[in-house]
Amino acid sequence: MNQERIYQVVFGPHISEKATIVAEGNSQYVFKVANDATKPEIKSAVEQLFDVKVKSVRTLVQKGKTKRTQRGMGKRNDVKKAYVRLAEGQEIDFLATE
Repeated sequence: MNQERIYQVVFGPHISEKATIVAEGNSQYVFKVANDATKPEIKSAVEQLFDVKVKSVRTLVQKGKTKRTQRGMGKRNDVKKAYVRLAEGQEIDFLATE
């Protein structure tokens, strides 16, 4: 996978309470990814970006909320998230990679 496509696939970590709980328990991290990204692309992108071994990838599409605006009803964009499980003994330090 070329370097340009890596940054088009993985946008960054998804920081939330649930993502923090999942990360503490079993070396699993949550990333925001492109809507057209596939599981093999996500796996290779995370392995190349963070130099880790990925065990599995699970994805989901979080539907955007419908919100009332001044001009009527509006809808937020859908967001695709990837739950990436790392191999035993692997971990990602987001502060060290900057």
